[in-house]
Amino acid sequence: MSILTRILLLYVSPRMTKAYPKVSEEYALNIERARRKLRGLIAEKNCAPIILRLAWHGSGTYDQESKTGGPLGTIRFGQELAHGANAGLQIAVNLLEPIKEQFPDLSYADFYTLAGVVAVEVTGGPTVPFHPGRKDHETVPVEGRLPDATKGMDHLRCVFTKQMGLTDQDIVTLSGAHTLGRCHKDRSGFEGAWTPNPLIFDNSYFKVLLEGEKDGLIMLPSDKALLSDPNTRALVELYAKDEDKFFDDYAESHMKLSELGFAEAGQPGSV
Repeated sequence: MSILTRILLLYVSPRMTKAYPKVSEEYALNIERARRKLRGLIAEKNCAPIILRLAWHGSGTYDQESKTGGPLGTIRFGQELAHGANAGLQIAVNLLEPIKEQFPDLSYADFYTLAGVVAVEVTGGPTVPFHPGRKDHETVPVEGRLPDATKGMDHLRCVFTKQMGLTDQDIVTLSGAHTLGRCHKDRSGFEGAWTPNPLIFDNSYFKVLLEGEKDGLIMLPSDKALLSDPNTRALVELYAKDEDKFFDDYAESHMKLSELGFAEAGQPGSV
């Protein structure tokens, strides 16, 4: 089996139902070259949390009713970076740009999505399936589509389910990525990390959540909300006990988030 064949097989998920767009051999090779560069950067700079946040915030603007927003590369623009929920993400854009300049044929939409996948991998998390072929768009989505950490389950379902088309399970698994990183008062109004080791991707977020508030760690209203609903609480309890299950479900949810608006024909919806 050739190297290129092995690379292309990486893009085939066992649960794949979409007709993903075909990319050229050179594009596929450059994805893997960029992946190696990203691994080195993220390991050296310990910047996985902010890189993952960039990828998520670039995807979480998708609106299934209007079919606008999503991972279209627009988060690199100053107008979108100026949205309140994106405070501090210029740092991530600046960190990634020297690598992106080495691969001008890659879309920003693919590149930022790939960076989020690598951030999870480098910190010990699951391998998230990645399918290339996203197209860059120029129009920034309207502000206010990302979740508000000060609100509860009704708001989370409004954003994740009604707007994005995701499920309760996706809400819980994606919240579990708070095992990485910390809040900064100048960016979110909150200060502190969710877990004792914010540079390791594991299931400790759920364990801490069930143990209750602790000195030195943060628990946002949106985190506590997961315990207020029987359905989401049961998932929190499951993932606190079974890290392998969390990893499997997280990889699926992350892939779904990263492919919002990634249409059957490979053309993301325009904004």
